[in-house]
Amino acid sequence: MLVNKANLTAVFINLKTTFNKAFDAAPVVWPKIAMLVPSTSKQNDYSWLSRFPKMRKWIGEKFIKSLKALSYTVENDDFEATVEVDRNDIDDDSLGIYGPMAQEAGFSSKQLPDEIVMDLVNNGFTKTGYDGQFFYDTDHPVGNPAVSVSNKGTFKLKADTHANALASLGVARTAIRKFTDDELRPLNLIPDTLLVPPALEDTANTLMTAERLEDGKPNPYKGTLTVLVDGRLTSDTAWFLLVTSRPVKPYIYQERKKPMFVEQTDMSSDDVFKKKKYKYGAEARAAGGYSFWQLVFGSDGSA
Repeated sequence: MLVNKANLTAVFINLKTTFNKAFDAAPVVWPKIAMLVPSTSKQNDYSWLSRFPKMRKWIGEKFIKSLKALSYTVENDDFEATVEVDRNDIDDDSLGIYGPMAQEAGFSSKQLPDEIVMDLVNNGFTKTGYDGQFFYDTDHPVGNPAVSVSNKGTFKLKADTHANALASLGVARTAIRKFTDDELRPLNLIPDTLLVPPALEDTANTLMTAERLEDGKPNPYKGTLTVLVDGRLTSDTAWFLLVTSRPVKPYIYQERKKPMFVEQTDMSSDDVFKKKKYKYGAEARAAGGYSFWQLVFGSDGSA
């Protein structure tokens, strides 16, 4: 193939089409547990998370909930996936190897939010949220004067006996159901999703499907939750109980620039002149953050 502007344009239109088809077809899980927050600047300020909105009886003047003196900002990061195309491959009509690469770049770009959100899930034991505490922690301050509230456990997820099921999933479920706002009014949160790594898939499915547990006693949790399994969870023992039915979800996917196909085909560029290389790939700007800790209970399964 003659390497000229017209042929180069046709080659990269082809690759862009392949990229976009793979992007559109790729599966994602992040919308189930995270909310999309558009970003129009370098970072977003989430000080508003210090207020868990809840209606109250209007007596006299309106009660204005002011923002607490907390700072929680999430700064956007740059992401890229780049592939080099050798000019000789265009000369020799040997472009077949680049189609699968364009597909993989499209697939990977679509799953970027998944990667960001699952990184948040994995690291919530050591990364802080809006209140300055670890996202999964034993002493979130609630009320004035503040009392310590826990959304973190160390117990393993178990489905062998009625007692062990109550002591693991039951404890987490009860904790979420008892969470309150800063005025100590019950939030009446109902957990609906059990997020686990592949190592806990069978245990989670047993808890959600078995009529009776191994000790022969009735299973109180059958059909109460949706099981979500993700191989990007890095711990074989950690598991997470989530509230995902509300408009605000536990995790934030902050999008500044949606993943998009980019190309460098300037025939006069240094890379082309010195290295006979053209480039294409994907670019994005995004970040992840933590929302209301009350919407999740995390156990590291260490006990």
